[in-house]
Amino acid sequence: MSIGNNIKVIPPSAFSGFSQISGALTIPNSVLAIGSQAFYNCSGLTSLTIGNAVSTIGSNAFSGCSGLTSLTIGNAVSTIGSNAFSNCSGLTSLTIGNAVSTIGSNAFSNCTGLTSVVFNADSCVYMGDVFSGCTGPATLTIGDNVKTIPNYAFYGLGLTDTLVIPNSVLAIGSSAFSNCSGLTSLTIGNAVSTIGSNAFSNCTGLTSVVFNAD
Repeated sequence: MSIGNNIKVIPPSAFSGFSQISGALTIPNSVLAIGSQAFYNCSGLTSLTIGNAVSTIGSNAFSGCSGLTSLTIGNAVSTIGSNAFSNCSGLTSLTIGNAVSTIGSNAFSNCTGLTSVVFNADSCVYMGDVFSGCTGPATLTIGDNVKTIPNYAFYGLGLTDTLVIPNSVLAIGSSAFSNCSGLTSLTIGNAVSTIGSNAFSNCTGLTSVVFNAD
């Protein structure tokens, strides 16, 4: 399937449940927004490239795309709706671009196959229990320009082994890493000035913490 290079908006439910969609899909650079449930339950979709102009991904836009394995959220995207990629059980690799400011509730919930998450959102202000049911184990890489880790950002994500909070981060929100029981080693960068309540509560696997905050 291909989408024309002059399309600006993919309407809500446009291809919901469309079984003929299979393999790779490229959202062209002309598209500005992807509507809610636009590709809901398109389980044959295996690869997704989101164009450089897309700023909004609606709620449930790709929910149930269980064949999707790798996903990069481009640097133009500012809003990811609730449940946008929920139940994408085949998803293993996720990269979140630097312009994302809001990620709705359960946006990546039940993505049980996640093994790698790269978070580059420089100034994200809201994340709503985004990774509920993501049991991992997954590695988390936080980009070197990230300034704030929102409340509940990675709550319950099945992290494994080592986490480094880079020196760019100024604030870690409440419950940001709560219930990440697989985490064993934590390094907190030197610029952190605020750590919210319960930020690392129930991280029962932690055996090493290095605190560099000046």
